[in-house]
Amino acid sequence: MCELLGMSANVPTDICFSFTGLVQRGGGTGPHKDGWGITFYEGKGCRTFKDPQPSFNSPIAKLVQDYPIKSCSVVAHIRQANRGRGGAGKYSPIYPRVMGA
Repeated sequence: MCELLGMSANVPTDICFSFTGLVQRGGGTGPHKDGWGITFYEGKGCRTFKDPQPSFNSPIAKLVQDYPIKSCSVVAHIRQANRGRGGAGKYSPIYPRVMGA
């Protein structure tokens, strides 16, 4: 089961404090150690970061924590596998659309 963090605001808002709390639950203070992801709008573009490693000790999560995210729309999650093993392709509900599908 995943744990989600979402934010929608009418002006670009800092999400770093809330994301840092979510990261700690990803294998540190919580059981969600089977991957994580975050996606957010930045200007007219969208940035997505994801990793099959626990967010608690992920160098990519650390990079995102140190990045000054200010966005109107953010979705992040941490994953706890409850069926089968984790692994590439199974750790993130955040994925790019392929050929319009």
